[in-house]
Amino acid sequence: GQFLPLYLEGCPLPDGTKMQVLDFEPFQTLDTQGVGELMQIAIQRGRATYSHLKTGICGEHGGDGPSVKFCHTIGLNYVSCSPFRVAIARLAAAQAAIEEQMEAEKRRNA
Repeated sequence: GQFLPLYLEGCPLPDGTKMQVLDFEPFQTLDTQGVGELMQIAIQRGRATYSHLKTGICGEHGGDGPSVKFCHTIGLNYVSCSPFRVAIARLAAAQAAIEEQMEAEKRRNA
């Protein structure tokens, strides 16, 4: 495209080198330390007020494997994405559920 994001290409520094800000495309993969933390706060506070609150995410993030796994770990109820990304989302959700179950078994057996 015409616009190459500085967060991926890198920000030019006075000495001619570049400082890369992020190593992922934030419009496709969630920034778990920034936006993700805000999502966690929102879920905690929302469910403190209404325990049956359903939360989810839609768009490109809803079809990105690492983002789907993160959404599972923070307790989102659903993800929504475009049809061509559904297979990736379902696989990531299944993997996250299996990983969670395996971690729970390890804690029980420890």
